Amino acid sequence: MKINADLHIHSYFSIATSKSLNLENIYKWAQLKGLQVVGTGDFTHPGWLSEIKEKLEPAEDGLFKLKPRYAQAIQTEIYPKTSGLVRFIITGEISCIYKKNERVRKIHNIVTAPDLKIALKIQKALDKIGNISADGRPILGLDARHLLEIVLESNPQAYLIPAHIWTPWFSLLGSKSGFDCIEECFEDLSNHIFALETGLSSDPAMNWRVSSLDKYTLVSNSDAHSPEKLGREATLLDTNLSYQDIFKALQTENSKSYLGTVEFFPEKGKYHYDGHRKCQVRLDPQTTNSYKEICPVCGKKVTVGVMSRVEELADRPQEKKPINAFPYYRLVPLREILAEIKGIGSSSKSVQKTYLALLSSLGPELDILMNIPVEEIDSKEGTVLGEAIRRMRKGKINSQPGYDGEFGVIKIFEEDEKLDNRY
Repeated sequence: MKINADLHIHSYFSIATSKSLNLENIYKWAQLKGLQVVGTGDFTHPGWLSEIKEKLEPAEDGLFKLKPRYAQAIQTEIYPKTSGLVRFIITGEISCIYKKNERVRKIHNIVTAPDLKIALKIQKALDKIGNISADGRPILGLDARHLLEIVLESNPQAYLIPAHIWTPWFSLLGSKSGFDCIEECFEDLSNHIFALETGLSSDPAMNWRVSSLDKYTLVSNSDAHSPEKLGREATLLDTNLSYQDIFKALQTENSKSYLGTVEFFPEKGKYHYDGHRKCQVRLDPQTTNSYKEICPVCGKKVTVGVMSRVEELADRPQEKKPINAFPYYRLVPLREILAEIKGIGSSSKSVQKTYLALLSSLGPELDILMNIPVEEIDSKEGTVLGEAIRRMRKGKINSQPGYDGEFGVIKIFEEDEKLDNRY
């Protein structure tokens, strides 16, 4: 079965997330986006785990589904062309902040559990270490290696995947608080790490430049803080619908069950380039080096972003691919495409209305962006939208890369192009 999976998301119990990020809306938006498997997020939070127990029920091995009474209550908000199967995997993100090798480390990790009993076991172990009720993504004074040990001891089918591994402030390889290799972080347990999350500011091609990462499966997830952000990145699989088979696909090199990832254009990510947001200074790696990582406006240190950090650890040229490289697909969210065409903000009512009309007419967002023939989009929805998707699929975009916490800007059309169609 072809599966679009998004395993790293959050709930409304996480700080700085939408209050609408509940299981019903995750179920709804998974269908609108075209996802078949989603993480629950935040299972270590007692309140959220209680909701998971209340609203989900076992489905296939290690997977869960929304109970019928909750699914039926929201089914009218799902269009016939977007309606589809949705399964949940128990997942959560944990922030480890600790000192190691004379440096403060801040590492985010995704943890998965095969059932509620194991989820509760992990939750209880972490509750003895720190406050797991203050935030859906708990911040714990816990060595990431120790977290992995707790996960492994809970059950052989509980897993840990380092999250958004290049983000400067909170990641395994980040410039501000990370390590230079996986082994430095996880030590004797490193062989239990089989997958790494690329994050919004990097794509697989950037990761391929570091040969020590070749043995890991590169996965992508949305890290959604609102239901509408689900599926902005995702992992593509062709496997049986079960917890065991999904993770078997991620652990097997050259597996026919692993099909690649859906990615942001990494320039869109908040930390792709270096810079200093306060001074509106955006720098590419070469310019940062020439300034010795100092902001030319205020004289303070800039935030060194993902591209520079990859360059620092790279031992391959950009055009070189590892033998086991899998495909990836860089997409621009559909609402952002519509916003550019209309010349207004992506959160405007007009864009939202058009966006939902397209889902009703054509199907889930990922299908529109990746699979539906452009000719069909042209004939049904106008040539400008079709042309935008044609260019995006070919990677023909213009970008102002993100830096120091500021999202980048992706444009498909030139400023002087006339966008004349029904929208």
